[in-house]
Amino acid sequence: MVAVVTSFDERARDWDTDEKIARATEVATAIRAAVAITPGSRAIEIGAGTGLLGLELAGELGELVLTDTSTGMLEVAQEKIDRRGLLHVRAVTFDLFKDPSPGAPFDLLLSLLVLHHLQDTEATIRAAYELLVPGGHLALADLDLEDGTFHDADAEGIHHHGFDRHRLVELAVAAGFDDVETRTATEIERDGRRYPLFLLTARRPALREEMPPQPRVIA
Repeated sequence: MVAVVTSFDERARDWDTDEKIARATEVATAIRAAVAITPGSRAIEIGAGTGLLGLELAGELGELVLTDTSTGMLEVAQEKIDRRGLLHVRAVTFDLFKDPSPGAPFDLLLSLLVLHHLQDTEATIRAAYELLVPGGHLALADLDLEDGTFHDADAEGIHHHGFDRHRLVELAVAAGFDDVETRTATEIERDGRRYPLFLLTARRPALREEMPPQPRVIA
């Protein structure tokens, strides 16, 4: 993540509400339906917060790296990891645009309601591409385009009031992804209104698909 929202540190201990837990469960279910998670897969979650989404999938993964720029959030995530004895999961500080990858390329990259906190969406999708192995999958969940009423007026670090799905598909294709799809993962109800939450999935092509055609030389 680029924007460090200090209030997240302060809110970390009270972050895991019933609503957020249920939302993460619903998004995890949508990811399972869209992406085949093979045994031993290595996954990274960007902007993981307290790890609600990633930990929902942890039992199906060979390795999981929960990343965030909020140390307060990561402290809570690490406590969950320690309490559950999850030796294949770690929580690390990581800025998508400033830090080297916290591990070898991953089979799956996850995020939940993070994209609207990152100013340059195109650069974010390109950076996500570079974190994946050939054949690896992207799974990003965020808000559909909305009128700015979802967040309070004093909310920090908001760069986008949701997204146009068609535009995100175009950006993912331009970054090199294929098999790009969107679907509605769940809805968030707030102040009597319902805000759809989409899941964007995409695949980094396998290595042989990424290589340009080679000229044939016939002696």
